[in-house]
Amino acid sequence: MKGPKLLAMSILTILLSAGVASATSSSTVWTPMTLDIQSPGVFHLGIDNYFTVGKRFSEGSGSFPTDLTLPEVGVAISSKVQMEFGLDYFGPADDPWFGNLKIGSPEDTWFKGQPALEIGVFDVGTKRSGSTRTDFDVVYLVIGKSIRGLGRISVGPYVGNHAALVSSTGKAENTGYMVAFDHAFVPTKDKEGNEFSRLVFAADFASGKNYIGGGGFGIYYYFTKDISLLTGPVFFNDQGINGKWKLSTQLDINLPKLF
Repeated sequence: MKGPKLLAMSILTILLSAGVASATSSSTVWTPMTLDIQSPGVFHLGIDNYFTVGKRFSEGSGSFPTDLTLPEVGVAISSKVQMEFGLDYFGPADDPWFGNLKIGSPEDTWFKGQPALEIGVFDVGTKRSGSTRTDFDVVYLVIGKSIRGLGRISVGPYVGNHAALVSSTGKAENTGYMVAFDHAFVPTKDKEGNEFSRLVFAADFASGKNYIGGGGFGIYYYFTKDISLLTGPVFFNDQGINGKWKLSTQLDINLPKLF
């Protein structure tokens, strides 16, 4: 474990110091709290939208910028440790580029019954000063477990840049926790015999009165094992930052394995 741990911390240090662009890694609904890590050699593309429903434009903050994942890719560090990293573009926005990284081991990798263990960083923005800075630099841990007949549960703490991760009143709100749950149903197979679930219920929550504080729930519909669409509402802990609840639609596409 010494080598992979050192590599993980080195990569995180580079990201935090260089200000690589960021958004979330593999996610559930609103947070990156999930057991999933992108498969090695597979590139992921995504389009996430968050918009108001039944409200006039003057009544709230309106829609969020569209999040384009361009792209995200998985890498095998060893037979027991995987990594994913990616770039996201938020438009329209003055400083649209963000980057993310996550590294860890799936369940049962080191011993039978071992939970999924991951460390990641997201929302490492390119603007590192001023009132509209984007260097949130949120580092988080994931401990997750699949429970037969129930679904998958994951939980972990997070800590971000105290100068950027603040409440709508300007108070530092840079620590908290995240939790997530998903349950797959309607199992099916494609023409090649690959098994996957047609529908997945997902829900998550992040504590803290900051821009990531909040959560949502929704249903993933899998057109194929590599193409899905999530739809569901997202709610926020600090409406002074994010406004009222939003409806989210998230299209995810895994490209054919390249390496």
